[in-house]
Amino acid sequence: MTGTYHASLDTGLGKRLARIRQMIDEAARRSGRTGEDVRLIGVSKTVTRASVNAAYAAGLKEFGENRVEMALEKFAENIPDDMILHMIGPLRGENLAAIPGRFALVHSVDDAEIADALNRRAEISGVVQPVLLQVNVAREEQKHGTTVEEAPALLEHVLGLANLEVRGFMTMAPYYAEPEDTRPVFAELRELAARLQAQYPEHDLSILSMGMTNDFLVAIEEGSNMVRVGRAIFHAEHAI
Repeated sequence: MTGTYHASLDTGLGKRLARIRQMIDEAARRSGRTGEDVRLIGVSKTVTRASVNAAYAAGLKEFGENRVEMALEKFAENIPDDMILHMIGPLRGENLAAIPGRFALVHSVDDAEIADALNRRAEISGVVQPVLLQVNVAREEQKHGTTVEEAPALLEHVLGLANLEVRGFMTMAPYYAEPEDTRPVFAELRELAARLQAQYPEHDLSILSMGMTNDFLVAIEEGSNMVRVGRAIFHAEHAI
C-alpha cells in the first residue's frame, strides 16, 4: 500500500494510546512476555479517516475494519506504506471479491463455504490471503464463528486451499462487567490453538487475536498476541 501522509498530532488520543501500550506491556510481562510480543489493532470501524490519521500520527500502524465497503471508502487513497489494514468483521459473499490483497489479515473465516469463496477470489487476484479462523468459544448464538468442536475440521479444510494461508485463530468473549470472567474463554482458545499447532507443526498458527477494550488485559495474560481495541483509543469517554 502506498501513499503520503501529513497530519497534526491529536494529543489526547496520543496520551490514551500511550497508556494502552503501557498496560499491554504490563499484562504481557505478567504472562512472561513483553509488550513487543503483542500487536495492537486499532478498531477504526466507528471513526472517520481523520481519527485514523491522528492515531497513525501518534504511532499506531494497524487498523481493523468491520465492513468491507466502508473500509474501502475510508482507505481509498493516501495509505502510508507502513499502515496495515485488518478485516475483523463477518464475511459476506458479495463483498469477498474486494478483500484479497487489500487487507493484511482477515480475522473472521468461520466456515468452509466462505473459505472456498475467498480462496477463489484470492486465486483470481493472484494473491495468497492470510487469514485467521474465528472460533465462537463462548457458544453465543448471536456471534459468528465455528465451534470449538468443528474448528479442527475447518482448519484441515482451509489448510488445503492454495490461496489462503491460515495464521492462527480469533475469538470474541462475551461482555462481562468483570473482565476476569472472560478468562476461561481465552484460555480455551489458547489450549485449542496449542493442540492444533502440535497437530500441524509445519504450519505457523501462532496468532491469537483475542481481547477488546473491556477485556484485552485478561486476554494478554492468557496468551493473546493481537488485541483489537477501539473505544479506549478513539473515544475519550472510554479512556482507561
